[in-house]
Amino acid sequence: MEKIILGIDPGTSIMGYALISVKDKKITLLTLGMLELSKFEDHYVRLQKIFSRTLQLIDDFNPTEMAVEAPFYGKNAQVLLKLGRAQGAAISAALFRNLPIFEYAPRKIKMSITGSGASSKEQVAAMLVEMLKLRKDSFDSATTLDATDALGAAVCHVYQKISNKKTSFNSWKDFIRQNPNRIDNFSPQN
Repeated sequence: MEKIILGIDPGTSIMGYALISVKDKKITLLTLGMLELSKFEDHYVRLQKIFSRTLQLIDDFNPTEMAVEAPFYGKNAQVLLKLGRAQGAAISAALFRNLPIFEYAPRKIKMSITGSGASSKEQVAAMLVEMLKLRKDSFDSATTLDATDALGAAVCHVYQKISNKKTSFNSWKDFIRQNPNRIDNFSPQN
């Protein structure tokens, strides 16, 4: 049975999104992109745009579930509040269409994709490109990192749902042994 997962990386300047298809544990990218919000000065207009675009993605692709990256705690409470509102706008669109929602902390997403919760956005993007056999030249720009963060949320959700394997590892060898589908043509550089 095919599942379609909508991944969302909420933001007040840029919202990343990605849709993947999962069939027989094979993940296929359907689309990914970013909603540019910085051109709108009014914060409430930005929230309306997030809601509308999320609703449009749901209506166009009919996902079965939504995975959203949780806002992380920072030093600035105002930023956290705005991120929470952005996440709430996307979640409201999913709720409006009765779409199940799953929330993942950034650290959990990074751990799921790279095996390390301290990975950079660039490392997560590079691993996703390799895992899903995507064109590397499409993901070289820093402007795509919000989209690949959304893709990371969707892929993390898949791994959480279809894998009952333990999530802690004793070594890299243990990680590779338990996740052979994540390593392809890997050759260490000397």
